[in-house]
Amino acid sequence: MIRNRSNSGFTLIELMIVVAIIAIIASIAIPKLMSARLAANEAAAIATLRSISSSQAQIQSSGAIDTDGDGGGEYGYFAEMAGTFPLRVNTGGVGGPGTVGVDELSPSVLSSAFGNVDANGFVSRSGYFFQMWLPDATAGGVTPGIPEQANGGAGGTYPDSNNAEILWACYAWPIDVEGTGNRCFFVNQEGDLLQCNNRTATPFTATTTTPTFDECFSIAGDMASPLQVGVASLVSGNVWTPVQ
Repeated sequence: MIRNRSNSGFTLIELMIVVAIIAIIASIAIPKLMSARLAANEAAAIATLRSISSSQAQIQSSGAIDTDGDGGGEYGYFAEMAGTFPLRVNTGGVGGPGTVGVDELSPSVLSSAFGNVDANGFVSRSGYFFQMWLPDATAGGVTPGIPEQANGGAGGTYPDSNNAEILWACYAWPIDVEGTGNRCFFVNQEGDLLQCNNRTATPFTATTTTPTFDECFSIAGDMASPLQVGVASLVSGNVWTPVQ
């Protein structure tokens, strides 16, 4: 008996055409995917800063932190608001360390994820770093900022009891410029939400180049001064504008 056998398959030319088509589709889709990812991370950073602003208002109005005992609530650091680090307490009319297992905020006003403060005092969320600043005592007419300590909360130099009732500032910048985000963001106790394009010669990124506490302020070294909006920052040269 004679059998007819037909060997079917792709020719080399056909395979090359398929590969070329896939390459063309990838060249179009991948940039769009990256752009969508960056936009999503930036939108998440803005939403996070708004949530932080609400949490700060909540902890201040509750009076949970009142290190000078005057009845005026003070703003907090990330780990304090997340309930993972003891709140600052009154130690003779000034701020001092709270007791572990006793002075943690419960219920917390921020997700416990914000208690994961790294060795630089930063919290990372959705491709962005966040850093909280509280005010030091005013000296020589200027009010310096004090960052959250490594691994969270206050330590060493404590925020000024009176200034911490009225001032705080938070910055957000991409962990990887053009990889996880481009723009940088800022918010403070007034709810002023600012952004910059982060296009200077040394953009803010990761842990090597980060915003200082006075990046958005009109007087260098003074977080009690008005914001520097629409003109070049005195620190980095970035132009900060309101988030629309």
